[in-house]
Amino acid sequence: MKTLGLIGGTSWHATIAYYRDINKVVGEIIGTEKNPPMILHSINIALMREQNVEKINAKYLEVSQKLEQAGAAAIVICANTPHMAYEYVQPRIGIPILHIAEAAGNEAQRLGLKKLGLLGNRPTMTGNFIPSVLKSKYAIETMIPEALYIDQAHNYVSNELTQGKFTEKAKQFFLNQIKLLAANSADGIILGCTELPMLISQDDTNIPLLATTDLHIQMAVAFILST
Repeated sequence: MKTLGLIGGTSWHATIAYYRDINKVVGEIIGTEKNPPMILHSINIALMREQNVEKINAKYLEVSQKLEQAGAAAIVICANTPHMAYEYVQPRIGIPILHIAEAAGNEAQRLGLKKLGLLGNRPTMTGNFIPSVLKSKYAIETMIPEALYIDQAHNYVSNELTQGKFTEKAKQFFLNQIKLLAANSADGIILGCTELPMLISQDDTNIPLLATTDLHIQMAVAFILST
């Protein structure tokens, strides 16, 4: 098995899900007598809250280089938003970063989806690090909620979900956003916050949900077991 480097901490709830489920899925494939080699570096979530792009880029590069030096064959960033550092970090290291948008794009392509609503925090919804990959590699269009809802979504993610708080009020808010995006011709929804699949499941709606956490984990497992 190949050694995987994990960059976690944003949030630690999501990091646990990545570590647990990568081990679980690998065990389902090869048996529980073995588990995959992984190196985990957990970053203080306060870094992302500052939203200082230069500091974020520098930190993710520093950690990625350390993971490479420690023997990681690839890197998984255990959250959506920190992928904003991908374009800066990837050319400066010698191992691949498995991009979360490619995990979503592969599944959308498999399902024949062409227009995806994107839910998450403000940097994820308003940034280009997911839409640009989906557009350039998969010809998939991305849409986000109306401006007046973005702050509400960001507050739920930052002040509740990443703190391990999952309320019925938050669930109904995001389900309403899904309905609005579907009404505006989205044929699928990206749950672009690692904690959103802990709040909403496919049983809650008829429109296909692309849970980036689960899809990213599947990509990580495929890499670990690749020859």
